[in-house]
Amino acid sequence: MCGITGYLNLDGAPASPVTLRRMTDSLAHRGPDGEGFYFDNFLAMGHRRLAILDLTPAGHQPMRSPDGQAIIAYNGEIYNFRELRKELEELGHAFRSVSDTEVLLHAYLEWGEHCMLRFNGMFAFAIWDKRRQELFLARDRYGIKPLYYAFFGSVFLFASEQKALLEHEAVARELDTDALVEYFTFQNIFTDKTFFRGIRLLPAGCCMRVGPDARPDVLRIQRYWDWNFKESRDRAEPQERLAEIDRLFRQAVHRQLVSDVELGSFLSGGIDSGGVTAVAAAALPNMKTFCCGFDLHSASGLELGMDERDNAELLSYLYKTEHYEIVLKSGDMERIMPAYTRHLEEPRVGQSYPNFYVSRLAGKFVKVCLAGTGGDEIFGGYPWRYYRAASNKNLADYFDKYYAFWQRLIPNQLIKKVFAPLNGPQIWTRDIFEQVYTAPHMPESPEDYINLSLYFEAKTFLHGLLVVEDKLAMAHGLEVRVPFLDNDLVDFACRLPVAFKLKNINEFTKLDENILRKREQYFSSSSGGKHLLRQMLEKYLPQQITAGAKRGFSAPDASWFRGESIAFIRRLLFSSEARLYAYMDRRTVQELVMEHLEGKVNRRLLVWSLINFEWWLRTFL
Repeated sequence: MCGITGYLNLDGAPASPVTLRRMTDSLAHRGPDGEGFYFDNFLAMGHRRLAILDLTPAGHQPMRSPDGQAIIAYNGEIYNFRELRKELEELGHAFRSVSDTEVLLHAYLEWGEHCMLRFNGMFAFAIWDKRRQELFLARDRYGIKPLYYAFFGSVFLFASEQKALLEHEAVARELDTDALVEYFTFQNIFTDKTFFRGIRLLPAGCCMRVGPDARPDVLRIQRYWDWNFKESRDRAEPQERLAEIDRLFRQAVHRQLVSDVELGSFLSGGIDSGGVTAVAAAALPNMKTFCCGFDLHSASGLELGMDERDNAELLSYLYKTEHYEIVLKSGDMERIMPAYTRHLEEPRVGQSYPNFYVSRLAGKFVKVCLAGTGGDEIFGGYPWRYYRAASNKNLADYFDKYYAFWQRLIPNQLIKKVFAPLNGPQIWTRDIFEQVYTAPHMPESPEDYINLSLYFEAKTFLHGLLVVEDKLAMAHGLEVRVPFLDNDLVDFACRLPVAFKLKNINEFTKLDENILRKREQYFSSSSGGKHLLRQMLEKYLPQQITAGAKRGFSAPDASWFRGESIAFIRRLLFSSEARLYAYMDRRTVQELVMEHLEGKVNRRLLVWSLINFEWWLRTFL
């Protein structure tokens, strides 16, 4: 796990060591164990190392091929690298290290761009191919590791984080207002845009080639993998499926235990992190676990169930882990915003500052942490979302319903009013929504529509979670691994019939994502989805855990925003010096915020997003 960066002067001008040093130093938090640089006339590549596999100098990067014709800067872990190494050795390749980096480089030399389909892991890498005079960039299937790129004038740049690109003198710091409108519609960015105009995020499951003749208007980006949720025709018995998911889950966790340093696990108290911890702890005695809880003295309603420390402590007791906790109060959000904003780099999904705190805690003890991310998205953990658009007249009707549901912050009818200072947004977010679906098949049943929703959320919501998780963990030199996103387990989950994920699929409900007590209104027989997964995990977890309702990892901000944090919000969003009102209409935004502060409407997501945007402007512009 590391940080990578570099650039290519398309006009042939020599690369500057001083510039590359600044870019690489900005990623020091991602790789505190070492640094490396490579220059080839007009090309420069930098690397910061977090040593996880092969701690010796043999794992140093950028790494050259034996003939010196290919150089790699790589961030990630390939969990099946030992199997690939054996195959490559049989094909005549010789290795000098025991690192997965060298295996990845030789895999590229042997199989070219097809090598990505052989990797089971997470990665973002750049390879300078001297023979072709071409830069090859790639990102893993699911988008676990980020990779940004940009064209500015005659310079092409890439990096693990945007802040490295900002260190290059050619890069202009300018807000992309289209991305801003996109975010304030979905509380996420579905396209490859970022808040910085001109900086793009290479899509998950994609690779690209950049040569001296590259142009920003003609990008050679290729998709090598995509999600494919589809009802299987396999007639396997339920017990066979149960046994198979158990085998694949244990295999996934054990694969991701490969490490030359100590490994721990996040333990929230839910079934996903609990299942991962149970299997891992059986293989790793005295494993460390980490949990974030919340002070609930001022919480109310559904928020009273947001602190899952009791469940986490029970699981820690059962699996004999060395357990550490942090408890957040309302003021903790305010004090962390400067560092949080700088590392996250732009607003993304959810109120994720608790992730920053628990990653900081874990980073004090271990370099690697397992997480339960992905279990909800591949096994159907959000039934109240899918049921909303499970019965439709046709595909257009489905798009209407699901698009309306995913307007999480500002609905279409208010977009122009909110962004009046921009003279009306120049994008139509409905088009952005539909473009997520690449050539969807014509649905014929509720199951088909639910599979469309699973596809959409894996491409957007899960991807956003992964970007956030990477940034906030690597801020503390912490590598996060996600066993649920093992290739074999994902393939199984995508083929698993919807009936094994959700119960009572013919019953539907309409619930607003923001209203309190929404889960209490949802019929209890669903148990939060993930039906077969819950059954399997009964083998490892107590019944009170497997039967529990789905809970998000979120602080009780709806109450805090009306109580202890209200002075902070007023000081930030009602100040005459607030910077966001250069882009958003002051009166309209403040009216929306007041509706929350007065308890009329729960706009916790919007209030958080406004806070986040204001801090972004103060930090980067």
